[in-house]
Amino acid sequence: MTDLAPILAGDVRASARLMRDLDDRRDDALAALKQLFPHTGNAYVTGITGNPGAGKSTVVDALIAHYRAAGDKVGVVAVDPTSPFSGGAILGDRIRMQRHALDPGVFIRSLATRGYLGGLSRSTFDIVHVLDAMGFERILVETVGVGQDEVDVMRAAHTTVVVTVPGLGDDIQAIKSGLLEIADVLVVNKADREGAERMHSELVQMLHLRPSGGWTIPVLLTRASASIGLDAVRDAIETHRAFLASDPEHAGRERTRREGELLDVLDEELRRRVAQRLAAHGSDGLAPLLDAVRAGTVDPYTAALRILEDAPTLERLIGREE
Repeated sequence: MTDLAPILAGDVRASARLMRDLDDRRDDALAALKQLFPHTGNAYVTGITGNPGAGKSTVVDALIAHYRAAGDKVGVVAVDPTSPFSGGAILGDRIRMQRHALDPGVFIRSLATRGYLGGLSRSTFDIVHVLDAMGFERILVETVGVGQDEVDVMRAAHTTVVVTVPGLGDDIQAIKSGLLEIADVLVVNKADREGAERMHSELVQMLHLRPSGGWTIPVLLTRASASIGLDAVRDAIETHRAFLASDPEHAGRERTRREGELLDVLDEELRRRVAQRLAAHGSDGLAPLLDAVRAGTVDPYTAALRILEDAPTLERLIGREE
C-alpha cells in the first residue's frame, strides 16, 4: 500500500512521481489513486478552453496571480500537444507561466494528449484528483486548443470558460459547434482587434435564442495580454460558483459528471485489458473472427457484438492478467 502521507501533506516530489506514474498507467499508481479518492472533492475546478491562439494560457496566468493574491493554492493542468518524437508534452503552456514557477503555492503539470480526442489527456481526471488531495483549493485545467470538438473539459470542470478571438473567418461558425454549448463564461479576447465588438454582439444575440431559465452566460471582452477585462472574468467564475451552490439541479449535474468519468475509465480499462490479453495470449480462440475482420468479410460492428455476446470469450479478454 502506497504511503499517502507525503501527498496529502502537499509534497511536490512524491505527488509529481505519482502523476508521472498515472500518466504511464502503472498499476501501483492506479491503486494509490483509489486510496486518495476519499480525500478529494474539496477543490474548485475551472476549465479554460477555446480556439488555438485565443490566449487561454494568458487568461490562466492572470487567474493564477489573482488566486495567489487571495491566498489560495493553485494547481494547473496544462494539456499540450504531443511531441511526435518523444510522445511527451510540448511545454508551451508551462513556458508562458514561468513567473509562477518558483511559487510553492502553485503546481503546474503539463500533459500530452497522446492522441486522446476532446482537448484533454486521458490522465487529466487523475491529475486533478491528485491536486485536489494535495490541498489545492483552485485547479485550472487548460485544454490543448484543438477546436470545435474540445468539449471533454465540461466533465472535468465545475465552471467552463470558453476563450475565443475575432478574425477567425466566420467567427460565430468557428465557435458555435460544441464549444458554445459547454460555456459557462464566454470570453472574446484580443478585444482591440477589428470585429471584436461585432462578435460580442452576435454572441449575445445567439445566447438570447437559448431557452430561458437557469444560468445566464456572460459574454466578456478582454485583452488578457494587457490584463484588461480579467477582473470581470474572475467575478463571472465566482458568480457561477455561487449559482451552482444554490442551484437545485447542481447535484444532478455532479452525478452526471461522475458517471461520465466512470464511463471514461471503463472505456480505457476495457481497451487496455483486451489489448494486453491479445498481445500476451494471442487471439485466444478468436482467430477466425479476427481474420475475417482483417480480410473485410466481417464488419467490425458484427465482430464486436459477437465478442460481447459470447460470455466465456469476453471473460477471458477482460479478466485480470495472471
